[in-house]
Amino acid sequence: MTSMQLAAAAKKVAVSNRPALLYKNIIKEVPRVMMIYDIMDKPVADVRKAIRNHFYKNATLKDERVINMLLETGYYHLEDTLLQHKQKNHLLNLLDGFDGNDIEVKNISRDSTVDEVFYRAF
Repeated sequence: MTSMQLAAAAKKVAVSNRPALLYKNIIKEVPRVMMIYDIMDKPVADVRKAIRNHFYKNATLKDERVINMLLETGYYHLEDTLLQHKQKNHLLNLLDGFDGNDIEVKNISRDSTVDEVFYRAF
């Protein structure tokens, strides 16, 4: 089954636990995605744990509309990933999470010296 048909086939299956089916489809594709995007520095178990945590964050949802929206989004992201429409840093941010601590703020005030301005420009 090609990656284009994965989401369509999964939607047609009458399953009472559709989030579990999405989770199963994602976990099945993890080794291939890691090979495609050259993410071999992370163990597969850690990647699966990060994906599991994303599912656990939404485990308490009860509204069917929100659940359906998240499932559609999940299949969309899976298809985009398999078709290589994402970049490696998109996946790493998804797996590791993004914290703004790495970013160096480049605020320049009126009384900044020329050296400070030049240093912060690069």
